[in-house]
Amino acid sequence: RYVLLMTFVIEGFGALILSTVFIPEFGLVKGIWFSIFHAISAFCNAGFDLMGNISGPFTSITRYVNNITVSLTISALIVLGGIGFPVILDVVKNKKPSKLNIHSKVVLITTATLIITGMVFILFIEYSNPKTLGDLSLKGKLLGSLFQSITPRTAGFNTIDLASMHQGSLFIMIILMFIGASPCSTGGGVKTTTIATIVLAVRSFIFEREDIEVFERRVGINAVRKSIAIFFIGILVVFVGILIINLTQESFDLIESAFEVASAFATVGSSIGGSPNLNVFGKIVIMMYMFMGRVGFLTIFIALVAKNSVKKQVIRFPEGKIIVG
Repeated sequence: RYVLLMTFVIEGFGALILSTVFIPEFGLVKGIWFSIFHAISAFCNAGFDLMGNISGPFTSITRYVNNITVSLTISALIVLGGIGFPVILDVVKNKKPSKLNIHSKVVLITTATLIITGMVFILFIEYSNPKTLGDLSLKGKLLGSLFQSITPRTAGFNTIDLASMHQGSLFIMIILMFIGASPCSTGGGVKTTTIATIVLAVRSFIFEREDIEVFERRVGINAVRKSIAIFFIGILVVFVGILIINLTQESFDLIESAFEVASAFATVGSSIGGSPNLNVFGKIVIMMYMFMGRVGFLTIFIALVAKNSVKKQVIRFPEGKIIVG
């Protein structure tokens, strides 16, 4: 009931805001339909749009790159869908940041860090690119870079031409797509908490701390092991996919292969123009990655997380020394 209620409230409020732009532009009935459709698509991180017959095929919502209402509303819906229902409930119940549980704090801080970092990199790289942000006003540049930092987190919309972006920006987007959204959300990827846990473990190693700590709480060793396993399984799966696409699709370079595979694996739905050029084998591979990213990899994740107890080993071998680093 909570999930249904929060979904209807958030999507309804988003559709109401979008209608202030779409109704004057498309009329009452079509404006309401467009508002509802895009609000649901954004919150569910689907990335589908209805703008193909209006602004041209594969344009997504690029016509609204300078529109604050559309850009920020869809961005907010994507973020809310991506942080997960437990975090939304925690924020609604406790309101004050200090009272939030450890999971919510890690998710919110990691999400904000990824959004800001991605925005800064994309703004810096694309600032003078006349095919993306170069010809826009400062407001348009900020809105465009912010949106393109948020949408790779499994949403799939775009307000600038992805095929015209520099390879540095595309590489940043590939990283953001691979990380994806948060647990118990509408998004895919290896999840923000997985990356956050690994970063905390590295920080603990650098500062030579016995425990992995965050917000005066200790992170359990099982959580660290699961995060490392999830991360490297994801890396392996994506690398294999990139290799397969790169070897079997003659028109695909390495960055295009990586973008298509990461987008499919994290259920983003974005493309830099390569999807229509896939041969039959390539389409089957990408479909398998989309299915695996939403079902198979999620199943692996649940299997790792749901295991509450570790079997006690009958035999425990002596410790062996391995030189690392």
